[in-house]
Amino acid sequence: MTATTEIPGYLTGTWTIDEVHSDVTFVVRHLGVSKVRGRFTGIEGTIVTAENILDSSVTATIDAASIDTNNEQRDNHVRDAEFLDVENHPTLSFRSTGIRADGADYLIDGELTLHGVTRPVTLTAELGGFGDGLIEGSKVIGVSATTELNRGDFEVGTGLPNAVVSDKIKVELNLEGLMLP
Repeated sequence: MTATTEIPGYLTGTWTIDEVHSDVTFVVRHLGVSKVRGRFTGIEGTIVTAENILDSSVTATIDAASIDTNNEQRDNHVRDAEFLDVENHPTLSFRSTGIRADGADYLIDGELTLHGVTRPVTLTAELGGFGDGLIEGSKVIGVSATTELNRGDFEVGTGLPNAVVSDKIKVELNLEGLMLP
């Protein structure tokens, strides 16, 4: 399977994740009855599109302190040692280890390091496409991905029972990459 014959407008190259036009969001249940949403505003990384899309890769680093749940008191609590412990673990990082086709979508296997713990994670990804950027001669790529994490797997908030904050965390990434001329 080669990407150039199956994906209209496919471009190979190295793309820098555009922090301004990208986001990483999450949803976690609180007290078993409501959903709390949040996002990380600090993300950087690289998407490399290879001739065969299955040989492509992605790396990303997220500033843990950039968490924003729309409540400063909660954000500060999540930054402290009970949860993200940003003083000792200032970043979350992802490095892909392989890509597999899954119908119209792709599964991106990789390693996520969160709270100093590295675990395998699979993202279900959708390629949004390719286009012209706002800078003359530049190109853009769009990629969306989702996954579900268990906070206990990463030793986050292990002192809190699931009834207070669910173990399951749904994560969504919407990334725009930029390739300059």
